[in-house]
Amino acid sequence: MGQRLSGSRSCLHVPSWLLPQPQAPPPPVRRKLALLFAMLCIWLYMFLYSCAGSCAAAPGLLLLGSGSRAVHDPPALATGPDRAFPRLLFQTVPATPLAGQEKAEGATSQEEQSPEAPDSPSPISSFFSGSGSKQLPQAIIIGVKKGGTRALLEFLRVHPDVRAVGAEPHFFDRSYDKGLAWYRDLMPRTLDGQITMEKTPSYFVTREAPARISAMSKDTKLIVVVRDPVTRAISDYTQTLSKRPDIPTFESLTFKNRSTGLIDTSWSAIQIGIYAKHLEHWLRHFPLGQMLFVSGERLISDPAGELGRVQDFLGLKRIITDKHFYFNKTKGFPCLKKAEGSSKPHCLGKTKGRTHPDIDPEVVRRLREFYRPFNRKFYQMTGHDFGWD
Repeated sequence: MGQRLSGSRSCLHVPSWLLPQPQAPPPPVRRKLALLFAMLCIWLYMFLYSCAGSCAAAPGLLLLGSGSRAVHDPPALATGPDRAFPRLLFQTVPATPLAGQEKAEGATSQEEQSPEAPDSPSPISSFFSGSGSKQLPQAIIIGVKKGGTRALLEFLRVHPDVRAVGAEPHFFDRSYDKGLAWYRDLMPRTLDGQITMEKTPSYFVTREAPARISAMSKDTKLIVVVRDPVTRAISDYTQTLSKRPDIPTFESLTFKNRSTGLIDTSWSAIQIGIYAKHLEHWLRHFPLGQMLFVSGERLISDPAGELGRVQDFLGLKRIITDKHFYFNKTKGFPCLKKAEGSSKPHCLGKTKGRTHPDIDPEVVRRLREFYRPFNRKFYQMTGHDFGWD
């Protein structure tokens, strides 16, 4: 009836378009694969973020992130990049310097303006460097010069929830006319739950600083590192002497009249140590509970103990402990086993821990008598006896 094929040796040529074609995954499958990939990326991001906080409990692991603590609410002026800051009317009003500040004072030291940078940023720090937003500081180390402010800031920067500007901004004493936008731009980027900080020791003795900081935010937390005023004055003089070897002796600068024993309080090295006088100005704008007074002596003898108080004051989890420090016998003060963004031990620079010149013991005795009533008033105002007498 039809033509018969000639067995197995014969073959038919079938067009390729008649052959079965491989089928592409239906659109729903592709959507599911894309969704799975996106979820994997989000999970990886969240894992790195959460690990940054929890892993920081191990000594020296310096990761940026949110530790397991209650979120520190920033002040209303710094609630996010999309919220406009209220415009304040800034007048170019020069800050009032300490009387006689030019006496035995050189230009601002390079060590205060350009602190040593960490060796290199950690991988996680680099990962998050483009994240977050710049905020006005929620906490400021306002003083005092030669009290231990640099050490405190470097120790605090180990905490994963603290982000601090390295150099001293000097905004509230020298650059206030530049405005809050300029000031905020100096700050590092922070993630939700991290605290922005800065330190400028001269704020404590600047008359205009309390009102200016209060105008920025009444909720700003203030930290003051204080030290035996006699030792502090000698350290202040030692720093100036290292830059200006031709200045008069400490003894001649201390007295208006050596024979009468009248102390020259116009010399800034002496005036800074009258802590009670300066504190009065701050208490007109901030309640005492919003200020923390750190002992410069204890910061050397028990850095972990003082850092514990600071972390509590800032509402941070106690991550910085004694495991982070070792005592450097050569320098005579504690150093970090691993600094922020580095895997190496880190001590403050050679400009810190200078050897003090020998001072006439009689001059030291007269200075202690001079400071004693001011110290006792300071103890009463702060509710803490620092033991300088």
